[in-house]
Amino acid sequence: MARKAPRHAEAERNDRALLEAAKKVLAKDGAHASVAAIAARAGVGIASLYRRYRTKEELFQHLCALSLGHWIEAAERALKYDDPWEGLVHYATATIDFGGGALGPLAGTISVTDEMAEKFTRSDTLAQALVARAHEAGVLRADATVADLGLLIEQLGRSSPVEQFEDRDDRTLADEAANARSRTIAIALDGLRAGHPPLPGHAPAADLLAERWEYEPER
Repeated sequence: MARKAPRHAEAERNDRALLEAAKKVLAKDGAHASVAAIAARAGVGIASLYRRYRTKEELFQHLCALSLGHWIEAAERALKYDDPWEGLVHYATATIDFGGGALGPLAGTISVTDEMAEKFTRSDTLAQALVARAHEAGVLRADATVADLGLLIEQLGRSSPVEQFEDRDDRTLADEAANARSRTIAIALDGLRAGHPPLPGHAPAADLLAERWEYEPER
């Protein structure tokens, strides 16, 4: 067992690096992002990567499962907050900062594994509980739904100017962009508070986000 520990730790480090790299590469290149580009950004050898993941799809499926794990962790922590609004803000902020929705371009391009489906269901159940708790406390606008929250997180969690300045190795501008982004997130989340005028249109379908992941292999 002791001899396996270093390899396991290395695999976890590589997974974290690959997930961070995939989020950035997918934000720029979309579903056509290459494994080579992701591996290069993560500092992982392409040969060692393919020894662990047989296909590009298998790698992306694994990264999606890891990403869903972060959403679950954020929701579980948020439900421990005494204040329902603070818990909701923690959940939204944590998932946005993580890059919530950054793997969205993969929707419909890969098959959904049992692990992905199980984690998505768990994540959705927790988000439902967060929203219900905030509604019951009267702090969340009555017409805001879990789908609204998920779409907001996905939009705000995509590539931001912060990453663009970091790529240019400009720390001063990156810090300014980070400050501006935190203000934008706060403004957006404030729109979820109770007391605002009704939202336009009708509530998004509850399974809107999940429906995108329906996969039909090419024939």
